[in-house]
Amino acid sequence: MLTSRTFVKRTRAGAVVKVVREHYLREDIACGAAACRLCPPTTGTANAPGLEARPSGASSSLCPGPHFLLPDTNLLLHQIDVLEDPVIKNVIVLQTVLQEVRNRSAPVYKRIRDMIQNPEKHFYSFTNEHHRETYIEQKRGETSNDRNDRAIRVAVNWYNEHLKKIEDEEKIQVIFLTNDRTNKEKALEEGITAYTCEEYIKSLTANPELVDRLACVSDEGKEIESGKIIFPEHIPLSKLQQGIKSGIYLQGTYRASRENYLEATVWVHGDAEENREIIVQGLKHLNRAVHEDIVAVELLAKNEWVAPSSVVLQDDGQNEDDIENEEEKENILKTAVNKDMLRPTGKVVGIIKRNWRPYCGMLSKSQIKEARRHLFTPADRRIPRIRIETRQAETLEGQRIIVAIDGWPRNSRYPNGHFVKNLGSAGDKETETEVLLLEHDVPHQAFSQAVLSFLPKMPWSITEEDMKHREDLRHLNVCSVDPPGCTDIDDALHCREIENGNIEVGVHIADVSHFIRPGNALDEESVKRGTTVYLCEKRIDMVPELLSSNLCSLRSNVDRLAFSCIWEMNHKAEILKTRFTKSIINSKASLTYAEAQMRIDSATMNDEITTSLRGLNKLAKILKKKRIENGALTLSSPEVRFHMDSETHDPIDLQTKELKETNSMVEEFMLLANISVAQKIYDEFPEFALLRKHPAPPPSNYDILVKAAKSKNLEIKTDSAKALAESLDKAESPTFPYLNTLLRILTTRCMMQAVYFCSGMDNDFHHYGLASPIYTHFTSPIRRYADIIVHRLLAVAIGADSTYPELTDKHKLADMCKNLNYRHKMAQYAQRASVAFHTQLFFKTKGVVNEDAYILFVRKNAIVVLIPKYGLEGTVFFEEKDKPTPKLDYNNEVPSLTVEDTTLHVFDKVKVNITLDDSNIQHQKMRMVLVEPKILGKDVSANPSTEASSENEPEKKKKKLQK
Repeated sequence: MLTSRTFVKRTRAGAVVKVVREHYLREDIACGAAACRLCPPTTGTANAPGLEARPSGASSSLCPGPHFLLPDTNLLLHQIDVLEDPVIKNVIVLQTVLQEVRNRSAPVYKRIRDMIQNPEKHFYSFTNEHHRETYIEQKRGETSNDRNDRAIRVAVNWYNEHLKKIEDEEKIQVIFLTNDRTNKEKALEEGITAYTCEEYIKSLTANPELVDRLACVSDEGKEIESGKIIFPEHIPLSKLQQGIKSGIYLQGTYRASRENYLEATVWVHGDAEENREIIVQGLKHLNRAVHEDIVAVELLAKNEWVAPSSVVLQDDGQNEDDIENEEEKENILKTAVNKDMLRPTGKVVGIIKRNWRPYCGMLSKSQIKEARRHLFTPADRRIPRIRIETRQAETLEGQRIIVAIDGWPRNSRYPNGHFVKNLGSAGDKETETEVLLLEHDVPHQAFSQAVLSFLPKMPWSITEEDMKHREDLRHLNVCSVDPPGCTDIDDALHCREIENGNIEVGVHIADVSHFIRPGNALDEESVKRGTTVYLCEKRIDMVPELLSSNLCSLRSNVDRLAFSCIWEMNHKAEILKTRFTKSIINSKASLTYAEAQMRIDSATMNDEITTSLRGLNKLAKILKKKRIENGALTLSSPEVRFHMDSETHDPIDLQTKELKETNSMVEEFMLLANISVAQKIYDEFPEFALLRKHPAPPPSNYDILVKAAKSKNLEIKTDSAKALAESLDKAESPTFPYLNTLLRILTTRCMMQAVYFCSGMDNDFHHYGLASPIYTHFTSPIRRYADIIVHRLLAVAIGADSTYPELTDKHKLADMCKNLNYRHKMAQYAQRASVAFHTQLFFKTKGVVNEDAYILFVRKNAIVVLIPKYGLEGTVFFEEKDKPTPKLDYNNEVPSLTVEDTTLHVFDKVKVNITLDDSNIQHQKMRMVLVEPKILGKDVSANPSTEASSENEPEKKKKKLQK
């Protein structure tokens, strides 16, 4: 049956046109109930088997008989946490509802789709908009929203009439769930059994804990009558958009401060020269914005501008309505400052887009045990505390839990939210790792069946089809060199002298793109994850283990598919020819860096693999020398490796990583391969090449480095990467050998973040750190999705594979790069947080430790020190609550801090006392106290706060390092 639907559409030129679309209605769409014999037998798939014949699940006192649930759109959007509970089964999701959810919230839509695919949930998607008896036309004067509400009620009525025809002693009823008062009233008038979500959930007597998960979506207006109004009203979105257009308001991303809960910055969106930062200070001006929200701000008059606060203020009060106390704290911020320090200041006038996510944290300790209203303290200090209602407070004490925000009324000091999930005991290793992954937005759930279905069937072997467009290189003496315990080996090398006296060098990279085809579920999951995340004791793979540790891992003595970059070089390491080919290899050895180094150094070993390694090492040294002559930087960062107890998996020893010549050897050829491939794909696809650039830092970034070097009578030139590299090489002190390493560590902190980009959307390709005009990532496709795209581009360029539309769409590639840059950054932060957590575990058993340290930075009231033995960084404070403050004199120019009569300079060697402060179980910190030099006159001790704490490190480093 055919009907037509008419849409009104506005063109770019502003004209209004009518669009008529054919709309097919069918009679063969199944209701999804397994007991139904009237509908066609196709009531579901293996993944989504439809509704049960005898609905099981929670028993309700309101509807004790068997029943299916049918929620409306708003209920799905707001109560998704309740619907995800295993108790809730047999839910009909209408096409009307699903389409509305898709338009309004992509994350919720994804969660619903997952539930429909979950065979244990028995959620059924019913295509009511194409069913002859449930499709309805929009009436004249009826809004789209009213039409959709009516369509939902029509579908509920149809279901109830339809299910009556099933011959069974107990009839199945469809219960309509809606929190919309008008919709519920109309449903009851039409004889439909309808309840609000709260009514239904409270009727599930056997599952009282579900009540905690109900989102708090009560009427804001009602709440305002019952309490003092604290915040200004938000301006409606339509007026905000007009104001932004006319320049009255500015739109930007709200970034809360970690150190001061009464301060935030708004990064204004716009052209590069317009990008600026606006300071927002004080509770009323922050006006209920939450970290990462997109907000509208109004600039204050210049005489109201303020300077960024240097005060550390944590929201640690228990009384949620103590506003007078807040006003007192705001006065602390208003100290007299130099006019030069004043910055553009504004106030939040409205919210354009909320970017709330589920938050990990703990319930604040409550004095009243039987109270139902509690405050939740998030792990992330940038998020305000959240008010929730729960009957499980005693059970949840000392537990890490997840809470979602529902809303923030004007009369409430804190937002309202609801309990989502208990993660486990705080301090427990598994729980803390889960928190770490959730807080850094690292996708870490098990791979779904849909994803795994695209893996090759085992046992797998290379077929004749696989050998098309592929060269057989199994005769070559290829070997891999990796860290110990590495199972995802994605690169291998070979080197041999050829007949004409030149040298052939090959870099062979796992051909992951052979197994992951564009657009399927495996590909979509890989691009979503973006990168493999390496924590101290586990790895969160980007691709399933069958690929990462087996079929794509270039293990020794097995045939593997590869993508090879092969150069012909002379003995001066000059490239004479470059070619790229898909290949098949058989690695002759999987070596660690130490094993490869031992072979190179051994006087007795002269086998083909060792000869190959010596050839590679010799060429690598020449390549590195050339690179450094061109201005490439050799920087340093302290990296640590934990030695774990084989049974408890707790860290029992910690040492800084030692780099060998072979580390540098592998690195040189990977860099060379990346540069060669970058040039090739850019030549072939000037608009669509996925490249990686490293912007030059602004000169002001180097201030701290130049001043620190000057204090040791050394000059660091920063006008070019080459000048910087040369002055770092010269900056040595015979009496202080570690100084050069410290300078290189500090230089790393001055750098910008390297990023992926699409060549057609940018014109600055330069990689500052490598001093290369063009660069990409080709050499690690098992653990980086960017490399898979580069492999696909290269395969098309050499005629080994075909293209597809998304590969040559620069806008889609630019969006993908944005996601990859975000995933890469969050992976780095998660890795650092993992190191910080394991460092805390290590020191938990060590007690008090005294260690040598070097001062990296001086602050007005503290010094930041690096302890080389542990690669640990922390802050020694000279002010402590309830203790007399010593006389402090800060000199920004030298840079130095004089405490009483002792002056501390950057790079000075000191001794510190390290202990773990676990007084706050959620925010455990490394506490550091200066032991040497001794400060005379006052009792100077460290405030139990340090940048080495797991949740502080990434953000502070981001500010310091421009990362």
